[in-house]
Amino acid sequence: MKLQVREVTTGLKFPEGPIAMPDGSILVVEIEGARLVRVQPDGTQGTVAVLGGGPNGAAVGPDGKCYVCNNGGFNWIHQDDGYHRPHGRADAYTGGSIQRVDLDTGAVETLYTHCDGNPIMGPNDIVFDGKGGFWFTDHGKSYDRLMDRGALFWASIDGTTIIEAAFPLITPNGIGLSPDGKTLYASETETGRLWAWPILGPGELAKDPWPSPAGGKFIGGPQGYQRFDSLAVEANGNICVASLVHGGVSVFSPDGGLVEFWEAPEPYCTNICFGGPDMKTAYITLSGYGRLVAVDWPRAGLPLVHQGFVAA
Repeated sequence: MKLQVREVTTGLKFPEGPIAMPDGSILVVEIEGARLVRVQPDGTQGTVAVLGGGPNGAAVGPDGKCYVCNNGGFNWIHQDDGYHRPHGRADAYTGGSIQRVDLDTGAVETLYTHCDGNPIMGPNDIVFDGKGGFWFTDHGKSYDRLMDRGALFWASIDGTTIIEAAFPLITPNGIGLSPDGKTLYASETETGRLWAWPILGPGELAKDPWPSPAGGKFIGGPQGYQRFDSLAVEANGNICVASLVHGGVSVFSPDGGLVEFWEAPEPYCTNICFGGPDMKTAYITLSGYGRLVAVDWPRAGLPLVHQGFVAA
């Protein structure tokens, strides 16, 4: 099945991390542009904050501020047809971080750069738990002949507590919570695998024994060669994973297995979020050509904690 997209805006510099806001605007980060942008319903773009590095994922917290996973930046390949794609760790890379942005003033704070003395290398995606904290993925970085092993973290919003919850993972990317908030999902880019963990408490996950590499339960993988990016959860519990290479959205049952695949018009289909009055509008970033598009989704999405929407 093919996605029937409506263009919201274009000309963004590798957009990711969309957040549908109650006023109808969409917040996105630009990894290459290194900024947080607000896109109005008519497509008008406005800079909220300049973040530096490589802002990769974002979520609104209980204080109304925007929390950003900053991966530290990539180098870039610019094709003649205008297509942009990341290529390895930025030459100017100095590390990853979690940033907090005041949406009214554009002021930026750095909350976390390390956990237990270890640097967070390439924070990627983030979800709030409604209990004073958030979960995020550290995708790591690839450079020269090396690739960092990734992890899942939990952190408090006050900047005082960060816990490594699962390690090692191979390029963990998207992250999300089940409708009851009791299960954490994470996707891996290079393996094309979707994992689930029962949540025991802040920063504490129930783990499956070996041979699960990080204790997760395997939910599913793609048909054919795919690389997984960010994800969003439907109100019914399905997990929608933005998928690269054969760009689109892979939908998985929480019980395991692929439900359906929606084909996108380009390979870098990177992120999906839900919004609109009935939560049936999917906003999708098609990052290679810098597009934010909207799609009428067949089912309602799950409102995010602190997003400001109320489920119909």
